[in-house]
Amino acid sequence: MKKNLVRVPLVALHALLIGLGIVWIYPFIWMIAASFKTNNEYIASGITLLPQKFQFANYKRAWETAHFSVYFWNTLIVTVSVVLIVLAVCSLTGYAIGRYRFRGRLLFVTAVTATMFMPKGYTIIPVYSLVNALGLNNSLWGVIVAEAGSGHILFILLFVAYFRGLPKEMEESAEIDGSGFFRTFASIMLPMAKPIIATTAIMQFMWTWNAFLLPLIFTLSKPNLRTLGVGMFQFVGENTMDWTGMAAAASISLLPILTVFILLQRYFIEGVSGAIKG
Repeated sequence: MKKNLVRVPLVALHALLIGLGIVWIYPFIWMIAASFKTNNEYIASGITLLPQKFQFANYKRAWETAHFSVYFWNTLIVTVSVVLIVLAVCSLTGYAIGRYRFRGRLLFVTAVTATMFMPKGYTIIPVYSLVNALGLNNSLWGVIVAEAGSGHILFILLFVAYFRGLPKEMEESAEIDGSGFFRTFASIMLPMAKPIIATTAIMQFMWTWNAFLLPLIFTLSKPNLRTLGVGMFQFVGENTMDWTGMAAAASISLLPILTVFILLQRYFIEGVSGAIKG
């Protein structure tokens, strides 16, 4: 009898969560369905999902006419470059802070953490001045430097928590074998941090892939260097808007993010739970 009483609330809870999940993902499903409709059907169909006739031409228009084929590769180059730079910087910083005691350590962590509370818009002018002084304005390298150059304190703290929880004997055995700082880090410590690497890669990939403000600023006079987020403007006319073309473009933009998350979701969950325990 008690088992039945326990089972009923669990069934109700599962049903509630499934219902909430359907409500949560419905806009995403609706967007994909809208990408196969005509603009007139898009406006008149309301919340109806299935189109009267699948319009695959929307994807062709987004990929070719709106130049999303160019924007896609620009975004891929920027995103992969930023993720690699952020992984290198944050893992090294997190390793140094988590495993070593040095003078000014607390002050450094406090100063970097303070950047989390600074609105991104406030740093646009100094970032633009720096990138412009480096001669990287109106180039993909300018976008990469601007996107990768912030503090990324969240990722640093994840690496700090993870590295701090590893046993000290591992480094001591490496030192006995003659390994220095970088060799110990690259050969022993970093391979063990796969969950945090995956967590950082997924989150930074999503943020950079969907970035709008910085790519807009640093490619303003070079439309051929636009990323996908900025390229959405191609569907906005002075008097009209290509809604179904935009839905198709958004579906194309989301596909890589979903692919990366599905491939790395196991490590993502392990990384977050491991950092919290640490």
